[in-house]
Amino acid sequence: MGSLDGRVAIVTGAGRGIGRSTALLLAREGASVVVNDLGGAVDGSGRDIGPASQVTAEIAEAGGKAVANGADVSDHAAAEELIKTAIADFGRLDVLVNVAGILRDRMIFNMSEQEWDDVIRVHMRGTFNTSKFAAAHWRSLREENAHNRIINFTSVSGLHGAPGQPNYAAAKMGIVGLTYSCANSLAKYGVTVNAISPGAATRMTDSVPLERRRSGRPDVDEWSPDNVATVVAYLASERSSWLTGRIVHASGYELALYSNPEPEIRLVGREPWDLDGLAEQVERSFRPRAGRSA
Repeated sequence: MGSLDGRVAIVTGAGRGIGRSTALLLAREGASVVVNDLGGAVDGSGRDIGPASQVTAEIAEAGGKAVANGADVSDHAAAEELIKTAIADFGRLDVLVNVAGILRDRMIFNMSEQEWDDVIRVHMRGTFNTSKFAAAHWRSLREENAHNRIINFTSVSGLHGAPGQPNYAAAKMGIVGLTYSCANSLAKYGVTVNAISPGAATRMTDSVPLERRRSGRPDVDEWSPDNVATVVAYLASERSSWLTGRIVHASGYELALYSNPEPEIRLVGREPWDLDGLAEQVERSFRPRAGRSA
């Protein structure tokens, strides 16, 4: 018996890396999986159903159920068909895992409009498109005691502001906002929505300098995408219903639950602020002092 027996999942970006590890693990745990991957290069160029088909074959060889899908999730109509594929092939949909993404790294002063738009389109629009149609499906069912899941992917590039990835950082923080919004709006339909901030060795981390990717431990398996997939599998299960609207960091053998944004310091006046008074109060209360970080 697996933790996901009888459940149906869509995993985007499932041909390689974290998506692949996730699809394989969900299938081993008993889920039927739609393996979605456009099959392009890291920068989004090209198209090849081969990676998705290979993962599907691996699942079938292990006795699992899967179907390959090459839809471009940034295409609104294609994303709708992706959701319909899961329902048509497996009769239902329980879990949507939004992993698909691309990179077009450049400093803000060198970035082209196209490089900005392409990354935002794939990450943000892609996550919106699939989430919209999955949510519409679940809303139409109005099932009591439903255990539906949307699992998005953010990044430390957004959370910490990677200087060479302004487009990627913006997209990944946009996905955080979308996660919060969907968690609030979809709870009544039995949907939990969370985001994972991963750390793993994939094609997309090859652009990160080696010294920033080292974990300080000699075991090569620590950076395996399989370690992130385990967290996805838990969130995809029915027992994770208590957790929604949160960011979970998964890197190597470490897990962390990020705090949601809240005021650190608050100033409350009794009348409109004048500029000099505001400047004085802000610098006294907000400005870092020795022993206090910004």
